Amino acid sequence: MPVGLSWPEAAALALLALALVVILGRYLWALRWSLSRDRGSALPLPRGSMGWPFFGETLHWLLQGSHFHSSRREKYGNVFKTHLLGRPVVRVTGAENIRKILLGEHTLVSTQWPQSTQIILGSHTLLGSTGDLHRQRRKVIFSRAALECYLPRIQKVVSWELRGWCMEPRSIAVYSSAKTLTFRIAALILLGLRLEEKQFKDLAKTFEQLVENLFSLPLNIPFSGLRKGIKARNMLHEFMEKAIQEKLQRNNPEDHSDALDFIINSAKEHDKEFTIQELKESAIELIFAAFFTTASASTSLILLLLKHPSVIEKIRQELLSNEIPCTGSQLQLSRLRYLDCVIKEVLRVLPPVSGGYRTALQTFELDGYQIPKGWSVMYSIRDTHETAAVYQSPPGGFDPDRFSATQTEAVGRFNYIPFGGGVRSCIGKELAQAILKLLAIELVSTARWELATPSYPAMQTVPIVHPVDDGLQLYFHLLQPGQGREG
Repeated sequence: MPVGLSWPEAAALALLALALVVILGRYLWALRWSLSRDRGSALPLPRGSMGWPFFGETLHWLLQGSHFHSSRREKYGNVFKTHLLGRPVVRVTGAENIRKILLGEHTLVSTQWPQSTQIILGSHTLLGSTGDLHRQRRKVIFSRAALECYLPRIQKVVSWELRGWCMEPRSIAVYSSAKTLTFRIAALILLGLRLEEKQFKDLAKTFEQLVENLFSLPLNIPFSGLRKGIKARNMLHEFMEKAIQEKLQRNNPEDHSDALDFIINSAKEHDKEFTIQELKESAIELIFAAFFTTASASTSLILLLLKHPSVIEKIRQELLSNEIPCTGSQLQLSRLRYLDCVIKEVLRVLPPVSGGYRTALQTFELDGYQIPKGWSVMYSIRDTHETAAVYQSPPGGFDPDRFSATQTEAVGRFNYIPFGGGVRSCIGKELAQAILKLLAIELVSTARWELATPSYPAMQTVPIVHPVDDGLQLYFHLLQPGQGREG
């Protein structure tokens, strides 16, 4: 303690010194990013805050959810800078801005996921592939022939799960139940796994731990999100290696009907053999493509149909008029035009993910600002849907008819981007839409559902849309023959 100072005075002096260090640190952090602007461009950096040293605004983003982006958009505009998950980021909203990004793939920008996501998922995935390899694998896994193969079995899984919900005397936590449904689809139909129920539950729990830590700070230290994600990945890889070895040893042509089989067989046709590591990473990616986001969208579908019973009745009438009490093919699904509009509107109002990531390959202009080479660009799906003028009538309302044949052109290509766009649009979008349609058909044909709580839950948006604390609790009941949905 300095001579002549009392303990309170010394403590106050220490706090003052600490405050000055913090202020100086934050100033130097902001200065560091201001100096990173491309001096070859006369344009300024976007407005915004880079937060605290190293952590940036990551904690604010995780805690505030969608309010983080909306509050900063209102303060700084449709293009603003921030610092998330260890990277400088420019957040972008608006159809014209997003058009430039999505159509600038490979010239202005390249696909880029957070470092934690790349580490956990690995380097042999569709997310990280480019060019002919990306196009070829994408075409094989989600081709029309592949989807036709998946759909009848998806329908059986959906029907079986829904009947289980209806037989449950207690209320159902919809988001948890939807995750069970979509994980079962991924495990049984995309990977062809043969699982006992305990194995299934253990695998689902481990995969959930992996996904929950995909978007974390790139710190591989004890108890960090990244370390937890890596641990979950290693456990999944160990299980997948055994399952893949069994699949390769069986080599029964009659069993070649899941997505993993399509990958293996396509490689053989092109005189290529995938390594076990490549197949393990592909297997995890297939579950990732069909699991959390589809569970989120399924939960949103059930919630929004509950809030709008007139939409349920219109779906039911369309099924009757097409003589489709149930369906199992793309041809049948394509005839259900109103149902297609319903699914599109669900994904507009509550898109599962908030946006997509890219990296600037060169410095370019956006909305009067420079986007420096090497910075991350995060385009906003949710904000674009919420702010587009074309959706303001009815303002914020749930209106499937806005996607009818007479109004689709007015929506515009880049005002509606629930699956992203361009060559890097969501790899599982056709599969996800088919699952949602089959779920809707089974729901309105065989069940009625009602809220088990006094009010609807709030919805959390980070990292994906879901009810806070899994608060969407519903009772499901089987319909009797000829019975309509009760209010």
